[in-house]
Amino acid sequence: MRIEAKYLGLAALALLAAPAVQAQQAPTKVAIINIQSAILATKDGGTAREALRVKFETRSKDLEGRMADINRKRETLQKAANTLSAEARDKQTREIEDMQKKYQWDAEDFQSDVQQEEQKLVGDIGNRMISIIDEYAKGQNFALVLDVSSQQSPVLWAASGIEITRDIVELYDKKNPVGAAAATPAAKPATPAAPPAAAPRKPAGVK
Repeated sequence: MRIEAKYLGLAALALLAAPAVQAQQAPTKVAIINIQSAILATKDGGTAREALRVKFETRSKDLEGRMADINRKRETLQKAANTLSAEARDKQTREIEDMQKKYQWDAEDFQSDVQQEEQKLVGDIGNRMISIIDEYAKGQNFALVLDVSSQQSPVLWAASGIEITRDIVELYDKKNPVGAAAATPAAKPATPAAPPAAAPRKPAGVK
């Protein structure tokens, strides 16, 4: 699953890594982190994803079943096209088109609801993670920490040795052993299987 960086509200994290000190002691080290991966890798993230999958499982399966039904009707119409009257063929075509439109509307509503729940997850876990990154960066004397999870990240290349994603995940889990995000009613966690692909009703932008 991919959670869009816009839900994080963090395109790049610029963190002051040390208190005011003499100029010659100013931090100069740089680090990168994949916030999306870090959130999903935490215990809270795993619990949250499973809770969200369960919450939306029924709707997801309903959409899958409806798309399968639409596809079956299309195949049946194509096979019988030469034997049907023009009136019968037009009637079945309209029925399939109506089913397709309703499916598209419901699929868009489904995706919107899922994204709202994902945003809650990102806000809850992400806010706690930011404070951990701040503390860690100061302790390691970093001048800058950049989030590279977004496709719009300005970082084109970075040495693997400066990535702190795993370190932050470990620190987060140590500081949140009980699964605070899952225990919070508002954070009804992230990501069920997406419904079968369908031509969008409106132009789509994440991803």
